Formats: sequence, C-alpha cells, structure tokens
Amino acid sequence: MPAKEYGIFLPIGNGGWMLSTTAPHPEASYTWNRRAAVHAENIGLDFVMSMAKWRGFGGETDHWGRSLESMTMMAALAEATSRVKIWATMHANVHNPAVAAKMFTTLQDISGGRAGMNIVNGSYAGEFEQFGEWDPDLGHAERYRMTELWTEAVTRLWSEDSVTMRTPYFDLVDCESRPHPAVRPTLINAGRSEDARRFQARHADGAFLSAESLDEMRALSTDVHERARAEGRVCRTYSMLTVVQDETDELAAKKVREWGAGLDREALAHMRRTWGIPEEQARAWADGADGEAAFQTPYVAGSARTVTDHIEYIVREADLDGLMLIFPEYDEDMLLFGETVLPELRARDEVTA
Repeated sequence: MPAKEYGIFLPIGNGGWMLSTTAPHPEASYTWNRRAAVHAENIGLDFVMSMAKWRGFGGETDHWGRSLESMTMMAALAEATSRVKIWATMHANVHNPAVAAKMFTTLQDISGGRAGMNIVNGSYAGEFEQFGEWDPDLGHAERYRMTELWTEAVTRLWSEDSVTMRTPYFDLVDCESRPHPAVRPTLINAGRSEDARRFQARHADGAFLSAESLDEMRALSTDVHERARAEGRVCRTYSMLTVVQDETDELAAKKVREWGAGLDREALAHMRRTWGIPEEQARAWADGADGEAAFQTPYVAGSARTVTDHIEYIVREADLDGLMLIFPEYDEDMLLFGETVLPELRARDEVTA
C-alpha cells in the first residue's frame, strides 16, 4: 500500500483560507509563500500546491483581492526547495494548451521532476468576464469536454514531435513543443461531479474531492479509484482540511470561536453570488451563517493527539490517499504540526501499510 501523502495549500491569495477579520491574515506575497514552502519541506510534507485566482470577493478583508500568479510563483519555489512536490494550477479555459505544455516542461526542468499541473476549467464567471475569457454558452459538461481535449493536447505535446488537432475550442496545426519533459508532470484535478470523476479516472494522477459527510467522501473516493482501475490507471484521492492546533482541545476551540467572531459576511455573500446563488439568497445565507463559515474547508481543532487521531480516522475511513492541509497562521502552527503530529502520522501509516 503506497504511503499517505500530506501537503499544504499555499496562501497565494491574501487572507489565506479564513474569511475573518480576527483570524491570522497572510499576505499574497512571495515572502509569505516561500516561507510556507520551505517550512513544508523542512518538516517533511510531500507537496505544496497553489490555486490560480484572478479576482477576489471584497468585504472588509478584501478576501483574495490580492493574489500572485501560480506558475510564476511555483517556478521560484522550485528553486527555493529541493524535495517537496511543486503543484501549480492552470486554467484550461484561459491558457492555450501549447503555452501550458511549454510552461510545465520548463517547471519540470527547474524542479528536477517534481512538477504537477492542477487542471481547472473555470467556475466563477466574474473572474473571467473581466478579461473576456468566459463563454456563457459553455455548460458544465461542455467545459469538461473542452478540458479533456485540452489535456489530450498537452500530454501529446509532451511526447510527440508534431501535433495537429482541430477542436471547437482551440486548434493546433503542426504544433511543436520541445524539449519534451523527461518525466511527465503529475496531473491533478479538483471536482466531485460525474463529469469531474470521469475526467479524473481517465487523465489525472490525483483527484481533490469535497463532500458533505464522511460516508459521501468514501463513496466519491472509492468511485474514482474504481473508475481509474477500470481504465488501467491509478488515480490517488485527496481532500482538504484546516488544522487549528494548540496545547489543549480547549485552547484550540477558543481560537475557533475568536476567529469565527470576525466572519466577513460581505465577502461570504459575494463568494456565494459568484457560485450563481441569487443576490437575496446569498445575502440571507451570509447574514444567518455562524462563525464556522469563516473556515472555507472542514477543520479539526485540538491538541496534537486530537489532530493526529482525527486525520488518521478520516483518511482511513474515507478511503483517501492523503490530505492537503491549511494552516491559518502558516508559521508557528505548521512547525508545531511538524514536531508533534506529522511524525506520529507517518508512524501510524507505516504500521497500517
């Protein structure tokens, strides 16, 4: 049984992953992200990943109003690290596949074979309308059809001397992209829909999943594993988890309450609107939300023992191959996790394996 993998979602947008005026507020700067990546490598995490974000959600915190560009930052982090995997995000609806293929070949060379491409196809119209890259006639299933052809084009350009493809979304005519990467970059995709899981099974090496319950997560993860196996492939599954750790469960719970008290309801409402929820409904939901809505992902709060037990339990019970972790503070909190939780997790995983 392959070892479980643990990594971090880098704070490439200001505020990281907390919608709160009272939570730690990492800035969207290379200094912040370099420090986080180096911490991740030093404590023994397996990967660092960054999203691609083009527009924020406003509110009192100006959540994600300031963000760095994923590929540029990750190329720099490849130089700043030597072991940890470097996973950058690419929007298939924005970047031509020939451009993307060349960029990731370069990242693979810089990183010494540690590069990964997180392929996304756009879901927040407002991000792309602002620079004319949103097709309102392209539905969810059609976006995945576009992404499948885009991924085919990229992977062919990594291995063939000339590629010609004519599609409704892009054309390649006797297209060359050399040199080819010595090792194909890892392909990642996040999504839980039927279209997403079909795409993951056919093309991805890793799938990031979300669910409303542990049972649902297990069903989704098992489905991706089985679909990939039917394709003669392996696709590892991951989910996200925010870690709030302190010396005791009570002190960690106090942090959750304090950060939740600063929930940025305006930013939360705007985020919901970008998902296509009507204005009145989004506003009513945000006004009635409790402090836990400040966390954009599921979280665990507690002592080292509580955090370790929780992570081991959900990874095992949900049939996951790993987790992408979020640390609201990213400095002391990540180092504490590396000292007190990660070694025990590795030991338990080794016994299980």
